[in-house]
Amino acid sequence: MFRIRLPLRRAAALGLPTAWGAVAVTYKLACPLAQQDGLGARVATSAVFFAVGSGIVAHVRGTLLKELTQVRRVARAAQRVLVRPLPPCIDGLHLAAAHLSAERGASLGGDLYEVVATEHGVRAVMGDVRGHGLAALDTVAAVLGSFREAAHDEPDLAGVLRRLERALARRLRERAIAEHPSAGQAALEPPVAEEFVTVLLLEIARDGRVHALNCGHPWPYRLSGPRVEPLARTDPLPPLGPFPLPATLPALDCGHLVPREMLVLFTDGAEDARDRQGRFFPLRAALAGAVRASPITPEKVLRTVLAALLRHTAGTPTDDIALLVLRNERVHKRSEGARGTARPATKYPQPTNQP
Repeated sequence: MFRIRLPLRRAAALGLPTAWGAVAVTYKLACPLAQQDGLGARVATSAVFFAVGSGIVAHVRGTLLKELTQVRRVARAAQRVLVRPLPPCIDGLHLAAAHLSAERGASLGGDLYEVVATEHGVRAVMGDVRGHGLAALDTVAAVLGSFREAAHDEPDLAGVLRRLERALARRLRERAIAEHPSAGQAALEPPVAEEFVTVLLLEIARDGRVHALNCGHPWPYRLSGPRVEPLARTDPLPPLGPFPLPATLPALDCGHLVPREMLVLFTDGAEDARDRQGRFFPLRAALAGAVRASPITPEKVLRTVLAALLRHTAGTPTDDIALLVLRNERVHKRSEGARGTARPATKYPQPTNQP
């Protein structure tokens, strides 16, 4: 059915310009007025051809606008499948996320994020594929697809990261073969160093303990009351792609995320955003300003930072930007056990969306 409709649509798209052209040719060959050389005849001929040209231009413009609208619909649908909207709360963590694409009119880019609740704790990934726009989509799909399965299957973060590395290597080999089919076995060689992905993995246990693995990605900021501090200060591993992972991958213990504390994950496009004078965006200062307001919610922090980013870049960021805010909504209190002994209980209040 689709194969039949496509030629029909193409024929319909060409029908109106053909009709306009036929009108112009018929007028020139058959109308006596078109054969005269007087001023009035020339004005009439010019008016006819102007009308024909305007009609063709209007038709082509309308066709292109329809196609552009359809492409944007497909892009939005693809975004909902690849980088799915996050729920407001996952296992006691309140979430807010946003993504800005560097390509004008595009809703997709090379940044990725996901948060899932597993039996090992809440696991989150934030990544940045080299490049942006539609060219980075296949790599985003490979990394996110691998994470969504590995986060549930692997008992530790090291296993998850190795699964992401294998998925990326496999995707790059497939792309090399598709782009250079005549290369044969040469296309199976390790991909070039220009192809890489920065990845940050977080695991937040039920007691709030945070573990992390970082491959070339900026460390998140921890928001604790008015304080804004990096979650860690150690140097990250190299990005995935150019170099193999080390034999041992101990996850970094980042302490506890206590109730009401937040983590702000972001891609380097946020800190690297520049204004017209070439000054970098002061993300840490923007976060410090956001937490001064009351009440503090992930949504309000996200809106405040995004508004400051757009003002800083005059609404035209040059790189993709992703932001993810997580707040620990778990409140611990004491409750009586079955035999009168006190034991800890964890309550997960419903998050508020009030700014």
